[in-house]
Amino acid sequence: MTLDHLKTLYGYRNLIWTLAWGDFKQRYKNSILGYFWSLLEPLLMLAVLYVVFSNLMRIQVEYYQLFLLLGIIIWNFLSRATSMGLSAILGKPSMVQKIYFPREILVISSCITALLMSIFESLVFVVFMTYFQVPLSANLIYVPLILVLLFVISLGLSLALAALNVFYRDVQFIWAVILQAGFFATPILYPIDIFGEELQRIFLLNPMAHIIMTARDVIIYSTPAAAGSLLYAGVMAVISLVAGYVIFAHYEPRFAEEM
Repeated sequence: MTLDHLKTLYGYRNLIWTLAWGDFKQRYKNSILGYFWSLLEPLLMLAVLYVVFSNLMRIQVEYYQLFLLLGIIIWNFLSRATSMGLSAILGKPSMVQKIYFPREILVISSCITALLMSIFESLVFVVFMTYFQVPLSANLIYVPLILVLLFVISLGLSLALAALNVFYRDVQFIWAVILQAGFFATPILYPIDIFGEELQRIFLLNPMAHIIMTARDVIIYSTPAAAGSLLYAGVMAVISLVAGYVIFAHYEPRFAEEM
């Protein structure tokens, strides 16, 4: 991805926002609950998972409700962004076949739509933070960086998935299974220190583990972000974006004829 290409994408910023906002409104158009569903969905997940893991499995974590809810919101963003990005090209065949524009725009707009949905979900988290009277700290300064890393990882994966899904339609089903497995293999429901050191090292190969744990530290527990975690997540974000773009660029010239 060259500087000229980035300038080209920036020139389409209004189209990107129009597509993202249009998809966001369309997702709630025929819903009885409308935008309120963005608030209700994480609450329902929280209620079920909290009962199971705090009572039946007896996981003892300070502010476990917030611990769990923040993990759910962050994972939901990755899940939505990649699932929506995966179908971004196939979902708009007329645009791809008849209009010239950088096709990455469709994937980027899908990720922004997922971000808008996550912002609504975050309102629930803010209410919970207020209810539990969790003190805020200067460590919140790390939050924008965490969001950027999360977005870049999601975009990189979405670019690769969107391109591959045009040619190999099984990708969408395989990715759904991976997301389900990833939810339980990432420390969303439990603290990573319940496992031994060897298993912890395996879990920490997942950049989402670093992002979720760092977000909890700086937002809930007022702890500075670990430099190692941010560095690892940053490296993986760059690798994800570069690999995703290379795969997307390789398949892009044949999108129209394949569809």
